[in-house]
This record gives sequence, structure tokens and C-alpha cells, in this order.
Amino acid sequence: MTTVAEAVAPRAQAGVATRVWRFVKRHALTVYALLAVGYLMLPIAVVILFSFNHPTGRFNYVWNTFTFDNWIHWNSILGIQSAVETSLEVATLATLVATALGTLIALALVRHHFVGRGATNLLVFLPLSTPEIVLGASLLTLFLNANVPFGFWTIFIAHVMFIVSFVVITVKARLIGFDRHLEEAAMDLGANEVTTFRKITLPLLAPAMLAAALLGFALSIDDFVITYLNAGPTQTFPIFVWGIARVAVPPQVNVVASAIFLVAIAIGLGNVFWQYRSAKRTRGVA
Repeated sequence: MTTVAEAVAPRAQAGVATRVWRFVKRHALTVYALLAVGYLMLPIAVVILFSFNHPTGRFNYVWNTFTFDNWIHWNSILGIQSAVETSLEVATLATLVATALGTLIALALVRHHFVGRGATNLLVFLPLSTPEIVLGASLLTLFLNANVPFGFWTIFIAHVMFIVSFVVITVKARLIGFDRHLEEAAMDLGANEVTTFRKITLPLLAPAMLAAALLGFALSIDDFVITYLNAGPTQTFPIFVWGIARVAVPPQVNVVASAIFLVAIAIGLGNVFWQYRSAKRTRGVA
């Protein structure tokens, strides 16, 4: 009896060890990904946490007491509201224009063969590979030579220029896998080019366009180097933070940054949910 028990015990232990090892192999990548995302999100969690802090001095670096006053009176710091409004205005206008231009450029590059197509592709990718300091200095030189007054519109032009590249790449990725037979079927049924684009092409491109617009908006509202070199007297939120950080770091800065991050996450999740619902509806129709 003892011999049988001694023989069964190592076999059971080996079975448990095998199951544990299989579990680890199956979920190792998931655990690693969760740890990596958690590590990346840790600084953002600290920013959000310290937006509820009531610091004793001018710098919001040490935790003191919990308060909601920072969120209620987020615009109590002189200049922060106008800086946020300027950033939102620039980002919204630049995103709309860049999304429209980028979508048209992507359509031209994917669907048409023309003289200079390769050079256009190269020019589209240049802003992605060029350091921001070089891009900003080049635009600064351009505006100075053209005697363009620095301010809101120079920031807008600069942001459109580097957002367009991201839009083109995102929409091109969608167009490469686009089924042209859907457009051909619509035109066989009597739809003209405008109707086909409005009712077939545009709805199918809309998820990619929205994703590109969200990316462009985030890049615009976050940009500092290019904006600083071409802003003149106009202050966006990143420039405001850079200026005030030399004398103080009020918790209202954390509040605005947290609000921008949370809204961006909400819109991004909404876009994912919308794409999921659209794909599910398309499979249901098929």
C-alpha cells in the first residue's frame, strides 16, 4: 500500500507541475503585456492622483491632503483657461483640415498613377522622420522670410503640416484592403461617382478617418517644440505649462492634463466600440 502511494505521489506532483507550466506558457505574453501597460500608465496615474492634491507650497510634488477644489476651480490660475481654449481651437481646426487633405492624398496615392507619385509618397513621410526641432526651425525660417505674423494661424499651418502625414498613413492602410467591388456594384446599380463616394466609400473609410483624426488631435494638443518656435505671443497649453513650471506647478495643470487624457480615452474606446458594432452589423447583413 505504501509503495503504491509513493508511486502515485510523484506522478500527481508531475501532473500539477505540467499544468502550471502550461498555464504559464499560455498566459505569459498576456501577463507581460499587462505589466508593460501598467508601467506605462503609472506616471499618468500619478498625474491624475495629484490633481486631487492640495499642496502646501507652489509646487505640486508632495502629497498633502485630498480635495475636489482643483477640479471645481480648474481655471483659477491666470492664463490657463485661454491657453486651453487656444489649444482646443488649434487642434480642432488643424485636425479637420488635415483629415480632409490627408484622406484625399491617400485616395490619390492608392488609386491613381501620376507623374510625381513616388516623390509625393516621399514628401508625405518626411515629417514623420524629421526631428521636431528641424521641422519647427524650418517653418520658422519660412514664416520669417515670407513676413508672416506669428500667432494662431502660424501654429495652425504648422500643425496641419505634420498631422497630414499621420492621416495619410492611417487612411492608406485602410484603402489597401478596400474592396473595390462594392463601389463597382453601386455604380452598376445606377449610382454616380458622388453618390458612390458618399454612400459606399466614405462610410467604409469613416473608422480609419476617425482614428486618424483622433491621433492628429492628440498630437496637435500635445505638441510643444514646433508650436513654441512658431507661436509668437500666442500661448497654447503646453507652452503655458513650460512657462509656469519655472516658478510654480499648480495642481490645476494636473487637472487639465487628466481631463484631456480621460476624454481622449473615452473617445478612443467609443471609436473601438463603434467599429466593433459596425463590423458585427456588416457580418449580420452578409
